[in-house]
Amino acid sequence: MSGNDVRYREAELVAKLKTNSRSAFEYLYDHYSAALYGVILKIVKDEEKAADVLQESFLKVWRHIASYSSEKGTLFTWMLNIARNRAIDMLRADSKTEQKVIRMDVVTEMEQVWGDNWSEIVFEMDVKTAVSGLPSERRTPIELVYFQGYTHEEAAEKLSVPLGTVKSRIRKGLQELRAAFFMPVMQQKRA
Repeated sequence: MSGNDVRYREAELVAKLKTNSRSAFEYLYDHYSAALYGVILKIVKDEEKAADVLQESFLKVWRHIASYSSEKGTLFTWMLNIARNRAIDMLRADSKTEQKVIRMDVVTEMEQVWGDNWSEIVFEMDVKTAVSGLPSERRTPIELVYFQGYTHEEAAEKLSVPLGTVKSRIRKGLQELRAAFFMPVMQQKRA
């Protein structure tokens, strides 16, 4: 495939993915797999398991791309949630795992080759610092779910708030983070 010559805007890529375009899925894998693998590996801490989770994640993306909506976030965020949930599911299913808290450290520590579409600014982002700048009502559930591996239900129980409230606070916090992360990237692309 001459995938190195092809570039997609996110909306165009999603449209092609929804028509089951093989070249679009190859592009998706080529440009997103390294980033997702890095996150998965931080959670499962085993290269073979991480590769399995990555494959399962892409299968789920392929099967459920029709349910993706850009109104709920970027394609990468949607895929990241799928990969993260798959990784946590694998840990929970693995009876040999003694780890009780799943940690997902800063994005800057991920070791992978990013696709050409990613700005150098992405490498310098410190997720924990950005999250720490959020108001506590949004920061705390995000930290529980994304840094400590809690499910939404477990976070709701720990915080003694309804599940819908936790999900709403996380969604609002992620929207704020999205703006914080992607505004510098968009400004750099315009420059």
